[in-house]
Amino acid sequence: MKTLISILASVAVIGLTPAAFAADEHNVTNGLTATGNPLGLHGVDPVSMFKSEVPQMGLAAHISIHDGIGYYFASAETKAAFEADPTAMLPEFGGFCAYGVLNGKKFDGDVRYADVVDGKLYLFVNAAVFETYLADRDNVLAGAYAKWPSIISTPVADL
Repeated sequence: MKTLISILASVAVIGLTPAAFAADEHNVTNGLTATGNPLGLHGVDPVSMFKSEVPQMGLAAHISIHDGIGYYFASAETKAAFEADPTAMLPEFGGFCAYGVLNGKKFDGDVRYADVVDGKLYLFVNAAVFETYLADRDNVLAGAYAKWPSIISTPVADL
């Protein structure tokens, strides 16, 4: 009986392992949705990051799950736009701060400090980092893209 319990516990842990790694590939530091999925973009409607000057808070009534992450939308229309091409609407680097990624870290990306460049959304941790990024945008983004593959699956705590 102890062997059976041990085997079942091992299978449960192995079954949960991919989800744990996937969570560290996306910035989901602020909780879960009602469906039990991690909440992406702090509940902000990703489509609004491209379509309005001020990010719009999403509503739990308009939720879409992508790559195991729950995203809220301000309306059924923005949810439909997202579902038509989710990867085009999601922030680069899993929603982590692009400047942090450049430096091998996964800092929280704040929607108040965001930039859309060539149709891609980039987030930054705070105003000071955002200003530093703006002074050398091309090099920061190139460096972050070069660094991301080496840290994408590394747990946040290990960086």
